[in-house]
Amino acid sequence: MTVSVLVVDDSGFFRKRLTEILTASGQIRVVGAATNGREGVELAAKLRPDVITMDYEMPVMDGISAVREIMKRHPVPVLMFSSLTYEGARVTLDALEAGAVDFLPKNFEEIARDSSQLQKILIDRILDVARSRPGAKSVPGPAPTPAATVSSEKRAVPPASPRTERGRETPRPAPESQAPARHASRRGAAKHYSVVAIGTSTGGPVALQRVLTALPARFPAPVVLVQHMPASFTPAFAERLNRLCQIEVRQAADGDVLKPGLALLAPGGRQMMIENRGGQGRVRILPGDDRLNYKPCVDVTFGSLARSFPGKTLGVILTGMGADGREGCRLMKQSGSDIWSQDEKTSVIYGMPMAVARAGLTDEILALDDIGPRLAGGVS
Repeated sequence: MTVSVLVVDDSGFFRKRLTEILTASGQIRVVGAATNGREGVELAAKLRPDVITMDYEMPVMDGISAVREIMKRHPVPVLMFSSLTYEGARVTLDALEAGAVDFLPKNFEEIARDSSQLQKILIDRILDVARSRPGAKSVPGPAPTPAATVSSEKRAVPPASPRTERGRETPRPAPESQAPARHASRRGAAKHYSVVAIGTSTGGPVALQRVLTALPARFPAPVVLVQHMPASFTPAFAERLNRLCQIEVRQAADGDVLKPGLALLAPGGRQMMIENRGGQGRVRILPGDDRLNYKPCVDVTFGSLARSFPGKTLGVILTGMGADGREGCRLMKQSGSDIWSQDEKTSVIYGMPMAVARAGLTDEILALDDIGPRLAGGVS
């Protein structure tokens, strides 16, 4: 099946180069090109492409406004192109919250070393984004536990409103023989965990925001976060979460001590491990290993928690491409810890949580908007 793509960018050179690369695959057909956001909105309604690539800085209408309009009218998976700068990160995070599925650097030299690698990365990303669910509907869960008053520097915000689902079915993989996990929404007695660890990828920035904004300022457990993201993006993302959440959120640094009510985000381009020193969790930040596809990698962090806090960790796997987190969850389960995963309906891409569920490692499968309240009421 050929994937149709609409390219939206005010640079004629970029439109031409991207069209050449995508068309050469034989799997992708560029059905149109727009020079600004307003034209992109109009062509999206007219052409109904499978995927839209979107620049963020354009005349007439910028990329973020265009994404919002497209999601209101006819939701389509959008892949943003952005610069790998602090400002680029801030704008890209706004675009993801507006409804974009994923992003790539606009400078092709930052994506790949050579043209063949560039072509593979671009084509694979377009095909993956085409299988996403840009309008994944949230299933309302129980109301969050009332939290303490928030200071003027940290304001609570409601989760982003669900978007209309596009009339397209996400292909389902063939079932495996492993025992299915429980779909649970009941709240049992609160359980003590030494650490709550959350891993995610595509769709994760918005998913993490929804989960973490439901936690009270005095959340009783430390939280560690692993989001596949470039090094230039994680500082801006941590700052954004800290501004929106009642708990404290910051990018992890080597030697940080895990504390209740503090969420530490793994820095992009590095690996984060957790050590147990006399019952106290400490962060180790290590260089990114070229042998690993992901930097940071969920498997690395979760595996370290399985060793450091056996049977005392709650692992949560949210939306994302691929299977990162499956082996880390396997080690955590073998140590006696618990695993939750996001359900298919509310996942932008049901890859990482599906891999964990199909391996028979998931104790509970939860809708996205159930996870935060469950953490708020189920962790002591």
